[in-house]
Amino acid sequence: MIHPTAIIDSLARVGADVSIGPHCIIGAEVEIGDGSWLQHHVTVMGPTKIGKKNRFYAYCSIGQQTQDLKYSAEPTGLEIGDDNTFREFCSVHRATSAGDKTIIGSHNTFLCYVHIAHDCVVGNHVIFSNNGTLAGHVLVGDHAIIGGLSAVHQFCRIGTRSIIGGCSKIVQDVPPYCTADGNPARVRGLNIVGLKRAGFTRDQMRALRDAFRKIYRSGLNNAQAVEELRAQELSAEAAVFTDFVAGTKRGIIAGGKGGVDEEE
Repeated sequence: MIHPTAIIDSLARVGADVSIGPHCIIGAEVEIGDGSWLQHHVTVMGPTKIGKKNRFYAYCSIGQQTQDLKYSAEPTGLEIGDDNTFREFCSVHRATSAGDKTIIGSHNTFLCYVHIAHDCVVGNHVIFSNNGTLAGHVLVGDHAIIGGLSAVHQFCRIGTRSIIGGCSKIVQDVPPYCTADGNPARVRGLNIVGLKRAGFTRDQMRALRDAFRKIYRSGLNNAQAVEELRAQELSAEAAVFTDFVAGTKRGIIAGGKGGVDEEE
């Protein structure tokens, strides 16, 4: 299962049923879980821990040192969960500060040329279209979708089940369950299509719509809107939305017209 042209450091650990194709390079302190597949010309540098059944297509660069100019060879890491797909030319970097890690969950799909920078945390069941790019310290929630050629500023958060349109510029947090688009991006409404596909009920979407309107349509500032929402009995999803807004440090992106409207 290992091609004779592959170079594997003696300090690397390769699990059972792992396929490593031609001209791959596996560095020291790399752990690759059972059933993973590396096509050809894939580079993995450590310290990096990769779970089971991950697939890396040609020319992926995984676990290289951070591009942060503050980095001075401190021991940092990268952890990747299970059942992820990295298409051609994806790059994922280790963290910057000693002891820190870049973390990617499980069941994610990263299309060609996706870049995940240092200290990012990506959840589960996330889809990145071609050239989706994260700067450092970005947090991406479960089931989020990042459109092609979109870029996210450092320290931003992308909420669960949100969707970002192609060619968007994200400079503040994108709340959960929302659609964002533009340069700079604005919230266009709730991710109605995505929520329906995920099986959300009318009551769940109605509760989210009420919370969305309170934040984006009431004329209150975020703190006032959060206070009024928390005075109510919120559904689980509305509570996630409200808590996300309350916890923002960079602020949430502004509202705008167009795209999928929350009235649908």
